[in-house]
Amino acid sequence: MSNHQQLAQAPLGDRSRDPAEERISDRIVVRKLRLWAHVGVLESERQLGQWFELDLELGFDLSAAAAGDDLGASLDYSRAIKALQRQASEVQVQTLEHYSELIFTCLEELYGPVPMQLELRKCRAPVPGFGGSVAVRRQRHWQSP
Repeated sequence: MSNHQQLAQAPLGDRSRDPAEERISDRIVVRKLRLWAHVGVLESERQLGQWFELDLELGFDLSAAAAGDDLGASLDYSRAIKALQRQASEVQVQTLEHYSELIFTCLEELYGPVPMQLELRKCRAPVPGFGGSVAVRRQRHWQSP
């Protein structure tokens, strides 16, 4: 098990650090990940599918990876991207809220209970006369500064 997996699996309070260091300021950020998924209240949305866009942040101490140029001491974002693309191709749910919960579960399976934040956008909500996007913004295991 790599260092990041051991650290990620330890509860935030059990990481044998000074409590002030528990507030992780380092982040891995993925922006505008486009996902084709079958999510929506309308049956046609679940049957035909549509585009979603995801921004996510993973809080993690990146100092060891930065110092040693070691991907094993970080969180490999390519694993998250591939897993979320695979998940999107299989998901069929009604709400953005539930889809975001599935995304959190997927990320926790990869990295453990690391701090994470996301914004999941439905690119074209089926509301007559509305051309914008709608989104949910959520966080898990995140401590405010």
